[in-house]
Amino acid sequence: MDPVSPLEQALHAARARVLADLAADEVARADVVSMVENSVVERRWWVEQWPDGAAYLPGLVAQDVQDALLERYGRWPLCPVCGSGDPHALDVEPELGPDPHWVCHKAGVRVAAIGSLGTAAGGTPSS
Repeated sequence: MDPVSPLEQALHAARARVLADLAADEVARADVVSMVENSVVERRWWVEQWPDGAAYLPGLVAQDVQDALLERYGRWPLCPVCGSGDPHALDVEPELGPDPHWVCHKAGVRVAAIGSLGTAAGGTPSS
């Protein structure tokens, strides 16, 4: 059996982190999981062209799925920090960088790392 390449490891890790966030919000239905798979397929080509971008995959896949969900169902993930006002989605920060987090720009807090929405309790001030 051949060892798994670093590229495949990075893609699988990004997939797992986004699926964990979808499951935490109980929206990991089959059609939504297909959105994750579509993103991974597209990002495989992207990271083959730019191998140094592998660390950016979790944030990019999260943004791809967020965009696909917005087109089909609405905003995701909704901010768990702001208890009043209009519901709003969290943003991925940095948009292109390693160690991506879900951030509420309205409250100015970092809510959770991509893949850790299920453990988010209130967020920490963003920097």
